[in-house]
Amino acid sequence: MSKQVFSLEFYGKTLTVETGELAKQANGSVLVRYDDTVILSTAVAGKEPKDVDFFPLTVTYEEKLYSVGKIPGGFLKREGRPSEHGTLTARMIDRPIRPLFADGFRNEVQVVNTVLSVDQDASPEMAAMFGASLALCLSDIPFNGPIAGVNVGLIDGEFTINAGPEDMERSLINLEVAGTKEAINMVEADAKEVDEDTMLNALMFGHEKIKELIAFQEKVVEACGKEKIEIPLFELDAAIVEEVEALAKEKMIKAVSIPGKLERYGAIDDINAEVVALFEEREYADFKEEANVIKQVKMVLHDLEKDEVRRLITEDKIRPDGRKIDEVRPLNAQVDLLPRVHGSALFTRGETQVLSVCTLGALGEHQKIDGLGLEDQKRFMHHYNFPPYSVGETGRMGAPGRREIGHGALGERALAQVIPSEDEFPYTIRVVSEVLESNGSSSQASICASSMALMSAGVPISNPVSGVAMGLVKKGDSYTILTDIQGMEDHLGDMDFKVAGTKKGICALQMDIKIDGITKEILQEALIQAKAGRQQIMDCMLGAIDKPRNQLSPYAPKVFMMKIDPDQIKDVIGPGGKNINEIIEKSDDVKIDIEQDGRVTIYHFDQEAIEKAAKLIENIVRKAEVGEIYDGKVVRVEDKFAFVELFEGTNGFLHVGDVAHERINKVSDVLKLGDVVKVKVTKITDKGVNVSRKALLPKPVAPKEEKSGE
Repeated sequence: MSKQVFSLEFYGKTLTVETGELAKQANGSVLVRYDDTVILSTAVAGKEPKDVDFFPLTVTYEEKLYSVGKIPGGFLKREGRPSEHGTLTARMIDRPIRPLFADGFRNEVQVVNTVLSVDQDASPEMAAMFGASLALCLSDIPFNGPIAGVNVGLIDGEFTINAGPEDMERSLINLEVAGTKEAINMVEADAKEVDEDTMLNALMFGHEKIKELIAFQEKVVEACGKEKIEIPLFELDAAIVEEVEALAKEKMIKAVSIPGKLERYGAIDDINAEVVALFEEREYADFKEEANVIKQVKMVLHDLEKDEVRRLITEDKIRPDGRKIDEVRPLNAQVDLLPRVHGSALFTRGETQVLSVCTLGALGEHQKIDGLGLEDQKRFMHHYNFPPYSVGETGRMGAPGRREIGHGALGERALAQVIPSEDEFPYTIRVVSEVLESNGSSSQASICASSMALMSAGVPISNPVSGVAMGLVKKGDSYTILTDIQGMEDHLGDMDFKVAGTKKGICALQMDIKIDGITKEILQEALIQAKAGRQQIMDCMLGAIDKPRNQLSPYAPKVFMMKIDPDQIKDVIGPGGKNINEIIEKSDDVKIDIEQDGRVTIYHFDQEAIEKAAKLIENIVRKAEVGEIYDGKVVRVEDKFAFVELFEGTNGFLHVGDVAHERINKVSDVLKLGDVVKVKVTKITDKGVNVSRKALLPKPVAPKEEKSGE
């Protein structure tokens, strides 16, 4: 197939698609040019179905540092494991694509998006999502797309599409929304405490623009799309389904309604084990046949559980643990559990429990980012850890996986909206959320615990943030929205919709769905129901701590800020860092950060050490002014002049004629080395500072002349 090019003017930028020239051995490939951003998206499917009970889809977002003219840091000088941003972008592209493959699709599919060139004003993330969808649609892989995504901002009261980073700094909303032409199926957002109606309008505005991108994809596919191949879909054996239902259905219905998580899962595991054992006792032609039958038995058992949970919720309006549809599980909030950390809090909601710990450090301890964006450092970090013991299992410990990175980032997006500026609070802030127990929505529990840990540490956040996860079970046209979903409802339901915010409004949103999409009505209802749930959770948090502490922990570093003339930074640092190292040494190893605009921040646990360092810096940058008076120390005496130390690093030149009103032959007749003498600054030149002792002495009174004749 020869090269074909298609173009679309999309809100002030040119979107160009090239196909038929690059990566032709992939099932589908497309080069997307979005102004000067260039992404190569490819899609490849395995020839044979995998012997697994899930759809093996992998989506990657390959950040090449050459795309922004950078050489990677580190020893190897090549790209290593994906950055946090790369991982989050890959997840964001995966989420709207995954639900659009047929049930029973077991062939491995790999979608690779390679970032070749980045124009900061033309979103590479949205271009990659567009490319991933189009590569799948152009390929012969069966895919029920296309999908597309846009970034929505709210700048000066107007909604914007894919605005550049500088404009987005002023935006009240930063919303990534994706969907099909019928409905929205993925949301990721942070916002500066906006109300539910504004957020809903932003979602709908984004969806209208998504339809334009989908129409463009359909035009390209019509012109050069491949014919879709028939891929056999996995189907359960009807005889096995019938037999397992007869054995287990009644028991499963009872087990699903046990309120406690561990008891309920224990009962379900017992039923599963009993049925599997019956099938394992049978004779089979070979091991492969036995493995296939046992796998299908387990899948039928899972479907029985899923069907009963969904029936209970949609028809009887009863949840597995007996709660009402909009009922939040029992709540508990505590602060100051750990004596030596800077701030700590524990938040428990039902069987989900998170311990968050806040640490304050010097601004110089910010995280350095080796990425494609303009941001190269970060002073607020929120990290999330999910150890296997939190769900009563054994498992891999070590570096965080994609899910942990995603949950940590969602919490960070929510809490970043209330973090004070560098000027208000000159610290690097790190919060770590340790999930101790989990039965659904630990990411939102981590936001609640971290909000309290920040207040416990004395970080002056503008408002506390609480979060809740909403669920959806949809059967035909009827649906039920659930508040505060637990693990089973998340796993077996159709939507996971997380909303975090303050009393003023929404700070973060995240939505994933397993069905094709959801309507405006469902979104609106979910947002309103979430607001009530958030408020209830907030009331519990405020009962434990209602505002940030006035004082920092005695174990947190104290801070002092001062401003110097940027031209004097080199004087403070000194040749080869000599001066700054001396100050640090003399002041009990204080930490000193100096910004290019002349801001100096000094940190230490001891206030005296901070004050000492500040005085030493003041002495270096201090400038004598004409008219100032000093008690100076004589440090050098010659016949015709002396040098008087006004303050450390600055000497005044005292001429013999300025020592006294009467005539003096030698300065040493009046002043000795080490004398302390009061002098006034009379003149400042390029050569130095001139001072006078005479100017401060009373003028001698002239003797009265005798009248003649007396």
